[in-house]
Amino acid sequence: MGEALTIEVRQGHDYAIVTAAGEIDIYTVTRLRERLFEVAASGHPVVVDFDQVGFIDSVGLAVLVGTANRAAAHGSSLQVACARPQIRQLLRLTGLDRRIVLTRTLDEALEARAAVPGMSGRGRADAGLPGQTFRFNVQGGRASTLLAPDPAEASRRHAGQAVSGAPGGQPAPAARSG
Repeated sequence: MGEALTIEVRQGHDYAIVTAAGEIDIYTVTRLRERLFEVAASGHPVVVDFDQVGFIDSVGLAVLVGTANRAAAHGSSLQVACARPQIRQLLRLTGLDRRIVLTRTLDEALEARAAVPGMSGRGRADAGLPGQTFRFNVQGGRASTLLAPDPAEASRRHAGQAVSGAPGGQPAPAARSG
């Protein structure tokens, strides 16, 4: 059974910060999903602080995808702040860093929001572009993502061919620090 997961939600002026600490796995993900989806539906940008998360598996990554999609549907965005190399690498290998702004610290995430036009107020101007498909798939223990404005790239990903961010089409390992 997974280590306990604590979740704290704080409201900023025009954004929400969700801090998670512990392990995100099949045993703990339900509460995280409920909180993130609730916050994302508010229409305010969501900043998730994963700096105290020691482990995240495919269900946790799927929650990030769902949260990003929900935020985009409400005209907003999702950012993840995390300095842990294993988790950052997992987000890069799965391609999530191309859809979700990834920063090392919470301060960097908040500074990026203030510095980038279109990220203040209700979120990124390019969040949830019409026609853009974003899914997280787990098949046979193999994790992959599809960010598919380019159908050729999506086809290569689906076929398991190597594309940027997924060297040799290898499955993405779960990030565990120890």
